[in-house]
Amino acid sequence: MTDREFRFGLQASKATSAEEWTALARRAEDLGYATLTMADHFPDQLAPGPALATAAAATDTIRVGALMYCNDYRHPTVLAKEVATLDLLSGGRMDFGIGAGWMTVDYEEAGFELDRPGIRIDRMIESLAVCRGLMSGESFSFTGEHYRITEMTGAPPPVQRPMPPVVIGGGGKRMLTVAGREADIVGINLNLRSGEIGADAGADGTPARTDTKIEWVRDGAGSRYSDVELQTRVHVSAVTDDKHALIDALAGGFGLTTDEAMETPHALAGTVDEICADLERIRDRWDISYFGIGVESLDDMAPVVERMTGR
Repeated sequence: MTDREFRFGLQASKATSAEEWTALARRAEDLGYATLTMADHFPDQLAPGPALATAAAATDTIRVGALMYCNDYRHPTVLAKEVATLDLLSGGRMDFGIGAGWMTVDYEEAGFELDRPGIRIDRMIESLAVCRGLMSGESFSFTGEHYRITEMTGAPPPVQRPMPPVVIGGGGKRMLTVAGREADIVGINLNLRSGEIGADAGADGTPARTDTKIEWVRDGAGSRYSDVELQTRVHVSAVTDDKHALIDALAGGFGLTTDEAMETPHALAGTVDEICADLERIRDRWDISYFGIGVESLDDMAPVVERMTGR
């Protein structure tokens, strides 16, 4: 059982102006959110690099990062430079989230080849090794199946040494085992093997499936498990006096039983007292202490964030 303090991240990717985006970042910071994170997709969202830099420049303490950078969209030399630059410009407030890619529509619309998951994961593992080498400050060479680097020194160096915290998430055995081995922060996610979020993904969020995922992380992490922070994306969060009605609707939409929907770590609903009790239960059972909240629930969840973080 972990005794890590609770943290909350705000996941937001859209704005119609610089003023709107910076106001959102400042409000998240003022309300006690620890991080502002962004998805990395092509349809209707801001580009992570400039948006994260803008958010960091408008704030003082909130951390920023992508959840997750899709490795297939960037060569690791480009990705390492972007992450290190963001860490430098934010004064060491960058988290490095990296993923193998999953959203089918991104690949189809952009004309990228959607390789089978094993190849995408192999490529991500190599990319992370390259990023580590390029942020080391030393001349670095690498020869792999997917990338080759020859006597390259990455620049600029990141503020955080040896590099910004690595965040890897997933819902499958191999990805979570790799995450346990490689990441500082591991996201316990729904399995998105279908390439979209649907009822089959929701049914992967049961308590029993979460038990299994934690074991995969443990297997990958081994003796370093206690050093790993566990995170999850909360897809439904709402403060309400009628918890059961919302949970019943959630269960029907995501292919869960009512009991499963009541206990899943991917939904938080009820009064502030009920949600806070659920957070304690989730941390006690699964060691998850870091929760990603959607921007639509920014203000709704503020009393929960305040109580659980003491801010």
